[in-house]
Amino acid sequence: MKLLTKLPLLVFLAVFSFSCSTDNIDENAEAMIQALVVPETKSIEIEILALINNHRLSIGLNPMENMDLIKSQAYSHTEHMVIENEVSHDNFFERSNFLKANAGAKVVSENVAFGYTKAASVVDAWLKSASHRENIEGDFSNFDVSAEQNAEGNWFYTNIFIKK
Repeated sequence: MKLLTKLPLLVFLAVFSFSCSTDNIDENAEAMIQALVVPETKSIEIEILALINNHRLSIGLNPMENMDLIKSQAYSHTEHMVIENEVSHDNFFERSNFLKANAGAKVVSENVAFGYTKAASVVDAWLKSASHRENIEGDFSNFDVSAEQNAEGNWFYTNIFIKK
C-alpha cells in the first residue's frame, strides 16, 4: 500500500527530471553547427569556384569567398537531390533561414544543376541562363558549391551565394 501512495510522486519526479532541457539555446545551436557535414572539397568544386570568381573579376566585380557553413548547406541539398534523383530547389527557405541565422547572411540565393561532367560546362550553362548569371554576377560576398554523383555517375550541383 505504501508503494501505491508513493508511485504518483515517483512518476512526477521522473517526468520533471527527464523532460525538456532549458540549456542555453546558443550552446545547442553551436553544437548543431559543429555537427554539420562539410565534406572534403573535390577538384571539380574548386574549379567551379575559381571559374565563377574569374568571371566576376573579368567584368570588374569582387571575388567571393567560400565558407564552410554555406558548403554544409549546399552539400545537404545536393545529397537530397541525389537521393530524390531530381534537380530542385526543395527546402530553399530552410537553407536560407539557416544561413541568415548562423552565417550573418542578409540575402541568400542558389543555383542548381544536373548532368554536367565538367566544371566549365556547368558554369557556362549557368552563365547562359539570365537568372543563374544574375546570381553569379550579383552583389554577394560569400559562396560555396557541392558536386555529388549518384549511383549511375550523374552529377548534381548546388551553388549557394550569400551577402553579409
